[in-house]
Parts: sequence; C-alpha cells; structure tokens
Amino acid sequence: MVIFRENTEDIYAGIEFRAGSTEAKELFDFLKAKKVAKNIRFPGTSGFGIKPISEEGTSRLVQASIEYALKQNRKSLTIVHKGNIMKFTEGAFKDWAYNVAVKQFRGQVVTERESWILDNQDKNSKLSVEDNAKAIEPGFDMMTPKQQKDVLDEVSGVLSAIGASHGSGKWKKKLLVKDTIADITLQQVLTRAKEFDVIATMNLNGDYLSDALAAQVGGIGIAPGGNINYLTGHAIFEATHGTAPKYANLDKVNPGSVILSGEMMLRHLGWDAAADLVIKGMDKSIKAGTVTYDFHRMMTEPKPTLLKCSEFGDAIIKNM
Repeated sequence: MVIFRENTEDIYAGIEFRAGSTEAKELFDFLKAKKVAKNIRFPGTSGFGIKPISEEGTSRLVQASIEYALKQNRKSLTIVHKGNIMKFTEGAFKDWAYNVAVKQFRGQVVTERESWILDNQDKNSKLSVEDNAKAIEPGFDMMTPKQQKDVLDEVSGVLSAIGASHGSGKWKKKLLVKDTIADITLQQVLTRAKEFDVIATMNLNGDYLSDALAAQVGGIGIAPGGNINYLTGHAIFEATHGTAPKYANLDKVNPGSVILSGEMMLRHLGWDAAADLVIKGMDKSIKAGTVTYDFHRMMTEPKPTLLKCSEFGDAIIKNM
C-alpha cells in the first residue's frame, strides 16, 4: 500500500489554545456567541485546536495520488476519512476527492458506487432504473420519497453519463475510487489487506495508518517516506522514523527506511532502473534471512543471520 498524506493542514497546522488562556476564553466566547458552544462541557478547563481542511489542499493531494496510481498501474484509490462525524472538514475532504476523480480523470476512473450500478446493468441489460437502485440500496423501500428520488437520479445519471464508455465490463479496467471511514480502515488494512492499494487521506489519519502499515512489513525501520510539492515537483525524501540516540555509533539499526526513501527519490527523478536495483537488493537480502536485529528477532524461516547495519548495506549491494 502507498499512502498519500496531506502534509500542511489538519491539526498539524498547529493552531491551538492552551486551557485557561485568554485566547481559549476568547475563542469560547466567540463560539458561544455563534450558538455552537453547547457541546463543550467544561469550557474553563478546555484546550482548543483548529482543524483546517481546504479544497485546494485536498485537490492537489488527490490529483497526485490518482496520477501515481495510474502511472504505476495500481488497481484502486481509497479515500480515508472520518466524515461521518467531522462533516465539514473530513466529510468535505471526501466530497472534494470524489469531485477531482470524476471531473479531472473521468475516462480513467470509476467510483465504487458507479461500479455497482454498471455491474448490475451488465448482468441484466433490461434491468429497470428502480430495480438497479434497489440493488445498490437494500433499504430503498424504507427511504423517504426524496431519498428514493436521489438514488434513482444517481442511477440514471451514471448510466447516461458513462454507460457507453464504462459499461459492458470496461469499468473493470479503470482505476477504482472508493472511500472508507478511518477507524474501520485501521482494522481492514489488517483483515482485508488485498482490498487496499493507494490511499489518500489527511495528515492525522495518514500518521496513524503509516505506522500501522509499517508494522505489517516488519516495523517502521523499513518504512520510507517523501515530502513532495505536487505543484513544483520539489521533494525531500527521508526515513519515516525519528532519531534514536541510544543506538548512535552502534552500527546496529535497520537502514531500510533511509535506503527505501532513496529508492523513492530515484523513482521520483525518473531513474526507475536504479530504483528497481535497490528493491531487488533489498528483497533478496531479506528473503535470504540476512537481516538486522529488528527482523532477526521476528524471523524463523529461513533461519536468520544477524547482520550489522553496514553489513546489511553490503548484502543489498551484493544482491543487486
């Protein structure tokens, strides 16, 4: 899985006010005047944080993630959000993301709901709009008339807009764009890993997910990262882990995160042949069980050989 994580907004913007401060009281008074402070149970001892999510920040992130997915022949893009609770921030992120997908990449993508509608029609070309609507919304008969009309309009709109270009199974070759709620995503990347490929999300969700996914491949010591300006192409690539002074000068830790960040840099520069060599060297070294201490303590087959940091680097070079 590859995570595209918006890196300038969300709570990482750092707009916070300490509990008991003048600024916190002023903000609460503002919220109170706007009649939106009723859910703040203990205003006198509450700290406050502002969570900005913009259409511009969302759009450039999603554009970058879709372009990457198409270039790398990936199967799906999953928009991860908590929009069921934070409707005007994370919910807006989801809506803006879908808008980018269907307006800027219409011929190359299909949304999950569109795929359901098209699949139903492919299986039965004589299926009525109402029956198709009932198939994608099992609770259709219990909906209000307005809700039913919205679903009927959705079905007829999809069929008229992309029935010819995406129907008859052609949608199966498109990039599938879907969304999931952040909390269930953290479960399903473990229990249904094959259903995820490229992920687009905001800063905090991306922070959680990147560590969770790193654990699946052996830990954060092998998780690479890059900070890329989508508009200019300028980029910095670095290990996703922090510093560990207690390991300094011991020639011990896994250099994989740094090395694979370099591989991402090479690929960003268009030097795919060199990047492929790095991956080849890394894969063969781990497969042979020649690893640093973090992998050594987790591996049983093949029987691992404990290497120093520098020795692991030598193994990668040898396996290129």
